[in-house]
Amino acid sequence: MSTELVKQNSQVATLTDAIKKMIPQFKLALPAHLPPERLARIAMTELRKNPALSRCTVPSVLGSLMQAATLGLEPGVLGQAYLIPYRNECQLVPGWQGIVDLVSRAGRAAVWTGAVFEGDLFEYQLGSEPFVRHQPQGEDAPDKLTHVYAVGSINGVQGRIVEVWPVKKITRHRDRFNKVGQRHYSYEHFEMYGRKVALLQVLKYIPKSIELVKVIQIEHGLTTGEPVDLDIPIDTVITNADLVVDAETAVGG
Repeated sequence: MSTELVKQNSQVATLTDAIKKMIPQFKLALPAHLPPERLARIAMTELRKNPALSRCTVPSVLGSLMQAATLGLEPGVLGQAYLIPYRNECQLVPGWQGIVDLVSRAGRAAVWTGAVFEGDLFEYQLGSEPFVRHQPQGEDAPDKLTHVYAVGSINGVQGRIVEVWPVKKITRHRDRFNKVGQRHYSYEHFEMYGRKVALLQVLKYIPKSIELVKVIQIEHGLTTGEPVDLDIPIDTVITNADLVVDAETAVGG
């Protein structure tokens, strides 16, 4: 077995142990629909799938998982949120599916989003009587993306809130506000970023839960590089000083 593989296995083992020790803290933060053991299993699966995560610092991985627990979002294949490694730091990136779920969970509005590709039947109107009509035709290649859109409706209120963004507008928006350069997740997840940007515009006009406000804070931090404080005390993220030393040794700190 190569030295690199041995080191990676050691890193995964260190993070796995740290995640298991965090299960009681996850339980305190998570809503009833998401058991803490499930979040831990999902996190360990993500570590195995993405070797770059195993090279992230223990505090950043556990902090991201605590953010996911606070929001009640599952990172991974469901698309509610993602654990994205930036150099040796892990960051939680909420996905558009997570935003849709949080709005639905609050029970005061509904939102949805779509991605339009070349060949789709698509028409829309903004202004005083907005609408979107979209009929996908099967194309989904990333380089064929032409527009993203988001729609929101508030319970008991007539009419809908509609946002439609062409690809060029999405790119201009990112280039204007992105302060972290190529590290920004949109360079690898452009469709998700675009759909989320449109959704965030719709969120301006609908009732927001505390969780939605936190998602907006996280998204702002991802774009500006500013630290995000979700009122998670650091001692709930790292409760064992020896674990920190072991982790730094494992990642070559």
